[in-house]
Amino acid sequence: MSTEALLLFAPACFALNMAPGPNHLLSISNATRHGFWIATVAGIGRLLAFVGMIATAAAGLATVLQTSLLLFCAIKLGGAAYLFCLAFQLWRASPVTDAQADKAAATHSLRSLARQEFLVAAGNPKAILMFTAFPPQFIDLSRPAGPQFALLGPLFLVMAWIAIAAYAYIGSHIRAWLSAPRRRRAFHRICASLLGTAGIGRLAARRSTAGLTTAPG
Repeated sequence: MSTEALLLFAPACFALNMAPGPNHLLSISNATRHGFWIATVAGIGRLLAFVGMIATAAAGLATVLQTSLLLFCAIKLGGAAYLFCLAFQLWRASPVTDAQADKAAATHSLRSLARQEFLVAAGNPKAILMFTAFPPQFIDLSRPAGPQFALLGPLFLVMAWIAIAAYAYIGSHIRAWLSAPRRRRAFHRICASLLGTAGIGRLAARRSTAGLTTAPG
């Protein structure tokens, strides 16, 4: 792979990862409740989902998803249902104070937050198809594709984690502003509404990757 291709891939990859999406909304929400570092580390769950998607794309298995309506619909429905579940929980969340949030964070399993990140990402079938449409644009067909995927994959994950940290940073800096219970409740319900809207978007998703604009985040 040429240096020019890598220099083109990096900014394009960063822009793609920074595009708003359900996972980024989750990072912001986690950061407002548990702080920057917990939200950032929880993003590892999302990265694990991306690893699976990259491996699937590299193995050519995403073609099965593209051609199987049943599999596509199963992933789509499962992902949408999970987003609706998160939206419902967030809508009903109590507007706790920062001190209460910190106490909750001590008992709230980081593994469960990472699991949320993983399930939201894994429940997006268009993200899997995105990995079959985006990286190949930078692959040199005159060389073996495997080593090139092995280079582009980790670079994509690094850019994804930078995006996770950026959105967690935003969430952590509005945490003080949300100290008032009424503001915190309103924020929870805005996030819940957006997650619900994202769930509706998942239900409306189609298999075609033509003109793909769906971001993995």
